[in-house]
Amino acid sequence: MVASSSVPVRVCVHGTAGGTWSGLADLRVLLVADVLTRIVELQGLQTVTVLAADSPLPAGLDEDLSALGIHRPAVLASCEDAAALLGGPAQVHVARDAQGPGEAGDAVVVGVGPVENLTQRAADGNRGDLLALRLALLSCLYRQPVTLTEAALADAAGSADRWRRRVAEWASQPSRPIPADAATAIRDAFDDDLNTVAALDLLHSVESRPDIPAGAKFETFLFVDRVLGLEFPREIGH
Repeated sequence: MVASSSVPVRVCVHGTAGGTWSGLADLRVLLVADVLTRIVELQGLQTVTVLAADSPLPAGLDEDLSALGIHRPAVLASCEDAAALLGGPAQVHVARDAQGPGEAGDAVVVGVGPVENLTQRAADGNRGDLLALRLALLSCLYRQPVTLTEAALADAAGSADRWRRRVAEWASQPSRPIPADAATAIRDAFDDDLNTVAALDLLHSVESRPDIPAGAKFETFLFVDRVLGLEFPREIGH
C-alpha cells in the first residue's frame, strides 16, 4: 500500500452482513478500524473511511462509539456504493473474519477475530466504563478471538485508572523526551500489524523503569495514547 500525505488512504470498514448487528463483535471491528486510522494519521497520512453495511446503525451504537473513543466513519453506505464514496477501490478492508470481502485485489484485509461476551454488559444494559472495555479488547491481538469476562474488565479498569493517576503525577515534573529505545519500540509495535499488545507491554515497562524520568514517562504515555485512546490525561488537575 503506497500513499502520500496529500493522498488519503482509503479504508472500507465492513459492517454486519445480513442486516443483523451483533453487539461487541461489530464494535470490535469499528475499534480496530479506529486504531488503524489513528496509526495512519500518526504517520502524517490522511485517511478516508466508509462504513459499508446493508442496514442502519442500531439504536445506541453512536453513544457506545463515543464512549469508546471510536471515531465513527463519516459515511455509511451500501457495499455497492462504498468504492464510489471512497474515491476509488479501498486500499484497506477491515472486517470480521467470517464476513471479509471476497475479491480484495491488492488491498490489505484486516480480519478481526470474534468476541465471546461472558459479562452482563449486553445482558442487562449495563454500559459501565467503556474505556475499560476498549482496553480489554486492545489487550488481545485483533486477529485473535477474545473472551470477555468480568475479571478482564475489572483488570482493565484498574490498569486504566492507575495509569491516569500516574500520568497526573508525572505531569507535575519537567517534560523530558521519549527515550530512544521506547520510541523505537512504539513505532515497531504499531507498524507490526497494529500490535496494541506490544504497545501496552511497553507502557508497563516504562511505568516501572527507575531509569526513565517522570517527564519522559509522561510524554511516552501521552504519545501512545494518541493511538490507544484511553484518555490518560483525564486526571490532570484533579
